[in-house]
Amino acid sequence: MAGTIPTSQKGGQLSVPTKFFYGFGSVAFGVKDQGFSYLLLIFYNQVVGLPSATVGLAIMIALIIDSFLDPIMGQVSDNWRSRWGRRHPFMYTAALPVALSYLLLWNPPQGWSHEALFVYLIVVAVVIRSFITMYEIPSSALAAELTTDYDERTKVMSYRYFFAWWGGLTMTLLALKVFLTPDADHPIGQLNPAGYVTYGYVAAAVIFAAIMISALGTHGQIPRLRVPPARKLTLGQLAREMVGTLSHKSFLVLMGAGLFNAMAGGLVLSLNLYFNTFFWQMPSGQIAILAAANFISAALAFGFAAPLSKKLGKKQTAQLTKVLSFVIAITPIALRLLGVFPENGSPALLPILFVQAVFSTGFSIISAILISSMIADVVEDSELQTGRRSEGLFFAASAFVQKAVSGVGIFASSMILLAIGFPQNAKPGQVSEGVVSNLGLTYLFVLGGLYGAAIACVSLYRITRDSHAASLAKLAAQAEQVEAGEGPEHTA
Repeated sequence: MAGTIPTSQKGGQLSVPTKFFYGFGSVAFGVKDQGFSYLLLIFYNQVVGLPSATVGLAIMIALIIDSFLDPIMGQVSDNWRSRWGRRHPFMYTAALPVALSYLLLWNPPQGWSHEALFVYLIVVAVVIRSFITMYEIPSSALAAELTTDYDERTKVMSYRYFFAWWGGLTMTLLALKVFLTPDADHPIGQLNPAGYVTYGYVAAAVIFAAIMISALGTHGQIPRLRVPPARKLTLGQLAREMVGTLSHKSFLVLMGAGLFNAMAGGLVLSLNLYFNTFFWQMPSGQIAILAAANFISAALAFGFAAPLSKKLGKKQTAQLTKVLSFVIAITPIALRLLGVFPENGSPALLPILFVQAVFSTGFSIISAILISSMIADVVEDSELQTGRRSEGLFFAASAFVQKAVSGVGIFASSMILLAIGFPQNAKPGQVSEGVVSNLGLTYLFVLGGLYGAAIACVSLYRITRDSHAASLAKLAAQAEQVEAGEGPEHTA
């Protein structure tokens, strides 16, 4: 077996502080992710002066390099042996390099050529993503080690998603409302270089603190965690084990769901501003209010993911919430296309879209929480087949798929805009009604296809509450045989 199962780890409830400290670490990932998504392009393009295509290419190169590091990090941490366990050494090691490199990202050298800044951006982005991977993959894998309980894992993941969303959103709003303020030389706050410097220092400090607080807060759990068997592994053997582990059927269908979800997420994110600006013709202040709805969405998901899963089961809840998210997301657009929705500028428009955003995003987060919890349940089923605990590898592969295809949704968005003939330098209210209608109609069909494919993949998942309990019972019986010297100890 891949290490014995401590009695205290055979399921059971975790304390609220343990779940809090575990989940709090995802603030680091949320801050990094929001910074890359919302601030990095405009900073390096409009403030530093790099062409937008150059910035996009640098980010893409860093993303590709990082995505291939994920499975390697997962496999390494699964097999790491130390007095601090498999995960914590990497979590502690990553904290300072992540914070320092994130600080460097927002303080590029002055007076460098575009070519030199291009290389600088690639190098710093790769360093940040590499070290955040060193933290994030072991930290994600820790969820499946802290508890084997079917429902408790969903609660653990709820904490993780809640802090990731709230941490990232809070830091982004602080940047926009506090740090990026106008001055005499920069009447537009988003173009104030000093604001980005301040943001870089504060964000780096938050990232460092989140990682250290999480690592220290869960440090006491190390004696309860798995210890991998001592093995001398060749690169060939590692590669074969990776392929064998990741061939698990229920895991593969979750990867398919993750692939389509990532494409749908990229599509929604990249076209969101187009819809708010040109379809709904909303001013920036109202768009900011809609963005704040995500705080409520994250809280909604935190409160309801575990109860719904306990009542309906993980697979059923993941499918149901994905359907609800899609239906709620498209309803205002569909009603507008049918001519039965409040007109742009109506006092009712913002409240309706705010409520729609709260519940559509909230249900989407619940579905993501459940899928992550389902990945954790694959661990024991796989262990029965392979004799290995591979939490890190499973979560790393999931991250790899999402990173590798996240740009596909953005590409699809650009193709939609090209296909419908959306004009360059467009102004709200001046785009033809036919083009705006085609944007809404095409969006509905493409998003529906991606969500439908994701739901179909989840339907093929085969691990249930009962089958998971049976796997735990078999593993416990095998562990008892090993301890009694009655059975072989698998090391491959």
